[in-house]
Amino acid sequence: MEGLFIPPLDRLLQSLNLMLLDSVYLYLHGLVHWSKLINGSQEVLSSFCGKLRNLSNKALTASPTKPLKIAMTDFPGGSEAFELMAKFCYNSGRAQMITSHSTCLLHSVAHFMDMSDGVSASTNNLLELTEKSLAGLPYWSWPEIMHALKQCEDTFPVSVSSGLLDRVLESAVSRITAVADASPSGSSPESSALRLSVDSRSTISAKNSSHRAWWFEDILSLSPDVIKKIISSMVLQKVDHVLVSKFLMHYLKNAASSSSCNKKRAAEISIELLYSLDGGSSVSCKGLFDVLRVSASLKLSKDCQIKLESMIGRKFDHATLDSLLIPAPAGMDCLYDVSLILRFLKCFLSTRKVRESIARLKQAAKLMDSYLAEIAPDFSLKPPMFLSLATALPDEARDSHDSIYRAIDMYLEVHTQLLEEEKTKLFCAINYEKLSSESCKNLAKNSKFPSRTIIRALISQQRKLRSLLKETSQLKEPSPERNQSKKKQLSSDDQQVILYAKNLEISSENKRLKSQLQGMQWKMTELEKICKKMQAQMEKAMKLRRVSPSGSKSLPRLCS
Repeated sequence: MEGLFIPPLDRLLQSLNLMLLDSVYLYLHGLVHWSKLINGSQEVLSSFCGKLRNLSNKALTASPTKPLKIAMTDFPGGSEAFELMAKFCYNSGRAQMITSHSTCLLHSVAHFMDMSDGVSASTNNLLELTEKSLAGLPYWSWPEIMHALKQCEDTFPVSVSSGLLDRVLESAVSRITAVADASPSGSSPESSALRLSVDSRSTISAKNSSHRAWWFEDILSLSPDVIKKIISSMVLQKVDHVLVSKFLMHYLKNAASSSSCNKKRAAEISIELLYSLDGGSSVSCKGLFDVLRVSASLKLSKDCQIKLESMIGRKFDHATLDSLLIPAPAGMDCLYDVSLILRFLKCFLSTRKVRESIARLKQAAKLMDSYLAEIAPDFSLKPPMFLSLATALPDEARDSHDSIYRAIDMYLEVHTQLLEEEKTKLFCAINYEKLSSESCKNLAKNSKFPSRTIIRALISQQRKLRSLLKETSQLKEPSPERNQSKKKQLSSDDQQVILYAKNLEISSENKRLKSQLQGMQWKMTELEKICKKMQAQMEKAMKLRRVSPSGSKSLPRLCS
């Protein structure tokens, strides 16, 4: 092809290359001074380019005596594309120079420069010739398709508006899906000898890429916007969501470890695309926390942050304690980002499937109990926030409130300066009827809890025992006279309840319940002793208060 160039073209390209050295991309940042072009260049290029012809006519009409200056911004493909266009024009529109490696670049130039039918002096026009070449897209090799995508990146605005990018993407996705359907193991569409990446990297060995598909590394080399389009196209063509998710996770980790300035854009695109895959259901909870960790310092957009939190929240019951211990961002007093955990819980509870699953609620409660115990010693954690975390899940999520009690006990151990009002609000998180006898006994001796709370806990324990005895008695089918007798017994005082428990006859199939009652009997006796002692002390304290004119004496410490 070099022998076909006439001298003016050589000098023209040499002149252009010198100017390009001064301004990186002449057509992105500078002016083309038409007067600097070698004799005949204007006529040759204008004979094929409608845009140049129109600009030249307008400039000459506006000022026929001044030197002609034509400015072109955003020339697609920069100097390489201009050189290819010039070669086409100086070779009288020969089609031989249009190959799979130049088609996409020249197609975008043809659109930008209006090199279509009715403009070209030759019987051939660049747009028509590139269209004919694009008709062979289905037969291009994978490296040729990747090279075409790279050229679409270089001419992005034009390749998008002309529809070229969509056509190349469709061909790429079709190749990926065809190979995936034919070879589930993830083999390449070409042999390993031919499967070289377009950026001259070595082939990906099966050993090193067994956990990812053959196309992962090649797609990584594309820009975030092109990746977004190709993955969106794959989703529309119903490519397996798990496979797409694996690529997005791989892409995000690769972007995070690189020095590219596109880290934030890559993270936002990955999150948006993961969210489009059924709300991130195809990604593990651990994987989503990895995304959160990678993107924590990137200052994601508000919408993107909400989507990521929503995906994690829906899988909250699959999280681990280590995942939840997220350091608080700068400006927050507490050690951990407890506000973020509350937002996770809100998303978790907003899911219908969660609300209808007691098992998932209980798993989340178990996790939250561990989290509360971990953050309770944080001196900077405010009581309202601790209470919000303790009460975020509905009551049915916990069969026992022993862990809640222990977490509050630890919190009070550190936060010794709390007001009584603040303590009272914290105690509202405890369902005393769901405390074990052991925890209730411990609470009764706990000096950090006020007497009103202790009495309330003991009364709840008595009520629970009565309920248990009532359920046990209903397992038998007694006569009406015996049933009436039991009702009288159940309405008597606590001593009668204990005596009733001693004398209760339980059938052989209820041996387990009998054993449980016997185990609780001695605990209940201890609780009664404590309760009577408290009542006596309370009566004594009230008498002292009535006798004292100043009323300055404080109540004695109970259960010491």
